[in-house]
Amino acid sequence: MNRSVTSPKQPVEDCRVVQHTMGKTCIPRNPQRVVTLWTATLANSLALGIKPVGSVYIIGEPLQEYLRGKVDGVEPVGSLSEPNLEKILLLKPDLILSNTRLQNIYKQLSYIAPTVVIDLPSPPPPWQKHLEDIAKLLDKEQESKQLIDEYWQRIEKLKQALGAGAPSPKENRRLEVSVASVFPPYGILTYGKKHPIGALLNDIGLQRPPAQSGDFFMRDNISHERLSDIDGDVIFLFYRGGKSAKETLEKLQQESLWRQLKAVQKNQVYLVDSDHWYGFDILAMNAVIDDLFKYLVNTP
Repeated sequence: MNRSVTSPKQPVEDCRVVQHTMGKTCIPRNPQRVVTLWTATLANSLALGIKPVGSVYIIGEPLQEYLRGKVDGVEPVGSLSEPNLEKILLLKPDLILSNTRLQNIYKQLSYIAPTVVIDLPSPPPPWQKHLEDIAKLLDKEQESKQLIDEYWQRIEKLKQALGAGAPSPKENRRLEVSVASVFPPYGILTYGKKHPIGALLNDIGLQRPPAQSGDFFMRDNISHERLSDIDGDVIFLFYRGGKSAKETLEKLQQESLWRQLKAVQKNQVYLVDSDHWYGFDILAMNAVIDDLFKYLVNTP
């Protein structure tokens, strides 16, 4: 390893001390060369008006569609689980935004540049909290507040638009929206209120199927015999895991139990992009709201 990575970085002169999960670090007041080590950290930084010089990406998969056109010039520095220290060093960052899943390399990272370790439990925190955490570190709290205000304005517009697009009053109930995915190691999954998608649908006031209305993050390995758990007036469906996941989904769609679902019979199953429907940042949430307008408001 390059010798510079093993000798402590000199402290920044104009800096402010921040407390994080690995202790205290003095970070630049106006960082110019930020490296981000989680996709949501990258996306939230972009949304706050800071373009990192480098970031980790999901290796072996195309760039998330909702980030395309926004990360030109952001150098790849390895994978989510294995950032490349040499590549980070070459970028000469003045701030590294890491997370608790990478605590084992904190020491090496802090030798390269001031490093903040953001708490990233499993499951991850609500998207608003991560955005606010990043905003505090980048001194962009006003921008963060504006992004969250704009989110609620969009939620309100969607609620108003759905007033016309919801089931007729004689049905005397709200539109029931299901979200499900196919992810081969975990089978068929659904998402509750603790997942960003469940929280967003809850913010809108959309009804969820009984099996999805709980205060949980996600449930996996839903058997084909319990496919009714993913039924609703509308099903938003996505797959994770590339070609094998797509093939698993296609097989599922050939089964008689699948064809018995009311959303399938009404032709109201919408295949959406897993990148933003499984996202944890403000850009992903806005992309989901775009989809909800597209399919719930603008689709007859």
